[in-house]
Amino acid sequence: MGGWAIAVHGGAGVDPNLPQERQEEAKKLLTRCLHLGISALRSNTPSIDVVELVVRELETDPLFNSGRGSALTENGTVEMEASIMDGPKRRCGAVSGLTTVKNPISLARLVMEKSPHSYLAFSGAEEFARQQGVELVDNGYFITEENEGMLKLAKEANSILFDYRIPAAGLESCSAGAAADSPLVMNGLPISIYAPETVGCVVVDSEGRCAAATSTGGLMNKKSGRIGDSPLIGSGTYAGDLCGISCTGEGEAIIRGTLARDVAAVMEYKGLDLQGAVDFVVKERLDEGKAGLIAVSRDGEVACGFNTNGMFRGFATEDGFMEVGIWE
Repeated sequence: MGGWAIAVHGGAGVDPNLPQERQEEAKKLLTRCLHLGISALRSNTPSIDVVELVVRELETDPLFNSGRGSALTENGTVEMEASIMDGPKRRCGAVSGLTTVKNPISLARLVMEKSPHSYLAFSGAEEFARQQGVELVDNGYFITEENEGMLKLAKEANSILFDYRIPAAGLESCSAGAAADSPLVMNGLPISIYAPETVGCVVVDSEGRCAAATSTGGLMNKKSGRIGDSPLIGSGTYAGDLCGISCTGEGEAIIRGTLARDVAAVMEYKGLDLQGAVDFVVKERLDEGKAGLIAVSRDGEVACGFNTNGMFRGFATEDGFMEVGIWE
């Protein structure tokens, strides 16, 4: 074993014109989350506790698309989803369609530990949350003025948008016609603004135990009831004996490629190292989809891969390596 390691992400696909101020805000949040995880790992906190701790922090901050600040459905409401996986015994928990749970990742953990199931959704998940006594808030808590503006643009463009913060100054320049001119598509639909969504964290602790967690508000202007890759074990999230993975990007492409599980599979069956497995999967399994992922191995390695123009990400290892980045 090579010691503990942690990786965190805030979404793949970044507006190339994102103002420097906004880039710095994102880097500061990722750095804060890394330090939170590092402190826990230095205290010998198990990996499953660390990924939950870090993702809760990301859900609470409205900068990225999870928890507070989540993307809005076509009805102007928030439906959140998350999943968590504990590598040693491949235990997992997932939730979808949450509208009042302040921290979806913690409810996913409770599904894993306090229910006989692996996945609960919509009214059943909300009822389970009430039974477990988790913190509930009004749906309005998750909605930001910025996202209301994004939803208006999405409706005007008659398009599905990847959520992420258009700087206020850029709102006027995004017209309904922009979608038709955009070369970026998702399942045949134009995306007038390609931007990050989803947060995630992967950790291997000093005992070599891997864990992964992913949380998201989904797509801006999505149909109510839409489920993406983030809560799907093997697609958006996976952890086993060899590694832990969290994905981000075009959910439908990630689902078709079972992206997270495939990283572990090519390590197991092809004998690739962690970065080699990540590179293989991003190149060979996404077809025309756009996505990225972060990964850790039981040997204390960290890796990432993406075929978008950027991905918000950060890494740290026990030997002192630490890096936070956005672009290639």
